[in-house]
Amino acid sequence: MSEKPEFTADELATIREMLVQRYRKEVEIHLADSEVCLDAEARQSATGGDAGDAAVSCPTVYWHERGANFVVVKTGARNFRTQFFYTPHEQFGTGIDAYQNLDECVAAALQTQADHERDRDGADESTSAATENAQ
Repeated sequence: MSEKPEFTADELATIREMLVQRYRKEVEIHLADSEVCLDAEARQSATGGDAGDAAVSCPTVYWHERGANFVVVKTGARNFRTQFFYTPHEQFGTGIDAYQNLDECVAAALQTQADHERDRDGADESTSAATENAQ
């Protein structure tokens, strides 16, 4: 399992700045490592061994805000992946598998989650209104 380059101080500062812009406050970020399968074909064709054989340890930035957990995974010197989740069974991506620009990666995660939150809140309001009208 090969290792990928760590997040630089500038990259971490970029993430922190984007989070302050989004949430209007400092958000604590955490550094972690994630095992990621970078080659989907290798994972599918792993024979005689564990599919984890194709996994690579990648530096990860994690934060939690507004009930959602976010990760940005650094898969190369200028390659990133992202997703957010509420529970292990409620995981969401941005629709783009890989980014070559950290700003775009973080912005996409924040925007996708904001859209999801708005849609979910709208659905909750619709359900509440329907319940009230039925009574």
